[in-house]
Amino acid sequence: MKTQDHSRPGATNWRDLYPFESHYFSVGGHRLHYLDEGHGPTLLMVHGNPTWSFYFRDLVLALRDRYRVVVPDHVGMGLSDKPGLESYSFRLAQRCDDLRALVEHLDLHDISLIAHDWGGAIGLGTAVDVPLRFGRFVLMNTAAFRSDRIPRKINVCRIPLLGRFAVQGLNLFVRAATRLTMVHHERMTPAVRAGYFAPYDSWAHRLAVIQFVLDIPMTPSHPTYATIQKIEQGLAQFASLPVCFVWGMQDWCFDEHFLQRFRDFFPDAETHRFEDAGHYVVEDAHERIVPIIERFLTK
Repeated sequence: MKTQDHSRPGATNWRDLYPFESHYFSVGGHRLHYLDEGHGPTLLMVHGNPTWSFYFRDLVLALRDRYRVVVPDHVGMGLSDKPGLESYSFRLAQRCDDLRALVEHLDLHDISLIAHDWGGAIGLGTAVDVPLRFGRFVLMNTAAFRSDRIPRKINVCRIPLLGRFAVQGLNLFVRAATRLTMVHHERMTPAVRAGYFAPYDSWAHRLAVIQFVLDIPMTPSHPTYATIQKIEQGLAQFASLPVCFVWGMQDWCFDEHFLQRFRDFFPDAETHRFEDAGHYVVEDAHERIVPIIERFLTK
């Protein structure tokens, strides 16, 4: 099957690249935006930071003719509501609760999870909570276990005051993500770049971006450490299920170490390494990833 290139030259507006109907679901009084495209077996695509459902647009367009594709935006991100700290916790546990609530609301079963970055921890954390609803996993440049590794580029964003000013004030995290996460930079066209910037247009609308950075649990005293430990301990129950790794090998964040660590949990997993792709592996190689996912889903 030839995969159409939906994101490249021709589009002048990011909305032209994102031709989907919006749906909303209330979690804790906040509207969570999600896509619900197509019919058939369920694919649940879960994004990380600082992306949103826009990241998966080419996969949605390529697969929605045979699958039901559900793609949420985490609260505070994408087209979801952007509450303040006084009304939302922004912790990993809350993210998992939100996703579980959506899964149960839509009554999704036999889910194939496709997750990237923080979406791996959130998606697998949800699977640990409701394991009978999940059937297989496609994991992309992510983690769902404890680690003492953090890139200096990210750690500097955790410095009090300086980090918040850089991420919320100057929008440097989103700016850096559109420049340092890909190998094929020509694919980050003005329209694609505008799509990644669109939800994060003010200090208040970038709160979730900095909170994701601050929620990285590096020590046992961190509030999210127990959550990631629980998810890690729950991974073994999925060892007999089909797992597929799609990994951009030039990712300076979730590098080979994280892929190998995952393979300790899932030694029989199908593994696809993209030597010419970075952290935004879908942006770098979506037309090569779609056939891999298609074959994996039909095994």
